[in-house]
Amino acid sequence: MTSPADPADTGTAAAADADADADVSLLAPGWAGSPVASATGDRAYLRALLDAEAALTRAQAALGLAPAEAADAVGAAVADPAVFDTRSLAERARAGGNPVIPLVADLTKAVGEPYGPYVHRGATSQDIMDTASMLVAARALDLLLPDLARTQRALARLAAEHRDTPMPGRTLTQHAVPTTFGLKAAGWRLLVLDARDRIDAVRAALPAQLGGAAGTLAAFGAYGATDPVELPAAYARELGLAAPLLPWHTLRTPVADLAGALAFAAGALGKIAADVLTLSRTEIGEVAEGRGGGSSAMPHKANPVRSTLIAAAARRAPLLAATLYGSLIAEDERPAGAWHAEWEPLRDLLRLTGGAARDAAELTEGLRVRPDVMRAHLGLTHGLIVSERLSAELAPVLGRARAKELLTELAARTYAEERSLGELLADVPELRGTDLASLTDPARCTGAAAALTDRALERR
Repeated sequence: MTSPADPADTGTAAAADADADADVSLLAPGWAGSPVASATGDRAYLRALLDAEAALTRAQAALGLAPAEAADAVGAAVADPAVFDTRSLAERARAGGNPVIPLVADLTKAVGEPYGPYVHRGATSQDIMDTASMLVAARALDLLLPDLARTQRALARLAAEHRDTPMPGRTLTQHAVPTTFGLKAAGWRLLVLDARDRIDAVRAALPAQLGGAAGTLAAFGAYGATDPVELPAAYARELGLAAPLLPWHTLRTPVADLAGALAFAAGALGKIAADVLTLSRTEIGEVAEGRGGGSSAMPHKANPVRSTLIAAAARRAPLLAATLYGSLIAEDERPAGAWHAEWEPLRDLLRLTGGAARDAAELTEGLRVRPDVMRAHLGLTHGLIVSERLSAELAPVLGRARAKELLTELAARTYAEERSLGELLADVPELRGTDLASLTDPARCTGAAAALTDRALERR
């Protein structure tokens, strides 16, 4: 026979059950705890839905289509989202296919008479859902952009500090010609600035949505609007969003543009992560994350965790964006399934990119660069890393054909005889008196890398 449960134990069990059902990002360390995480949760979406409903009543009141008291009553009813049960809304959303329908019922009841009938008046569910999605996106992007700013500042510092730090340039995984770490960091920064500019532009253009049942604003005219076309602009002003030229129920440019900007940003940050993952390999070790992550089995490891999480986000983002691009194919005046398919991929894309931006800021601010290791690696090919420059420099002295033939021969001998290219060149009679030390110094063979770095850093 079991003993009665202690009330405290019962409360703990209930809390545990609630936690078990909550989305706590257990499988999403890339965005867990990021600023964007809290801006895209269920409560954040509920807040946006309520804001969209309240703004609609305020806009109608501003145009004389509803009493000011109605706007006040709806505003008071939405002040505390906690009074609305998100679990119940989610379960009841199955009946109509979206959470707006049960929310309107709950909100109308909360407002009560005589102003309840002004809730959602003239709108359709997609108006509110699309508008809420744009609000969530706007709020998330406002948190994401500061992390991109942190990243570009850190990269600008790295580029300036390492303007003249030589390192092997690699193409198709192999040493090619010398470059500088400053130029690499400057290139990373340009990608981040490109991402910032795209997100800035998309953020400024995020529109409200208001069209009514079939995008004609007909219901608002029936409710007394002499010029219903004025209402979407008034609605947008209340929300701080852009005013759409037309209702965009099946004209999904805003979502597609947002998807493209987010996927580009994730990919731009993924490029940085990919380079850091390569350069921080044990056998390369030219850079290291400032604070590596541990291993459950190997105490000696300091894993490049920030880069790993960014790379994971960058791999997922294009497929999420593809789903959102696929929703451009939306039939009729309001589609079945196309806009519904956007909700989860859009939230995931905001979260992944927001988390990647947070991790990129931490990665670049703490990145450790090892110029001595880079310099040592320039000698791994026994001087052959400067062969391109030597071909150009020796052609006027030996003739183009002879220079190519000689360097091809000496390239084979460097490995066979374990001698440097400079040593072998010193034995060539035609080159006596040539400043071979300068010609074969990789640090002096970085081309216009320094000037290109300076040029890139001029971009603000």
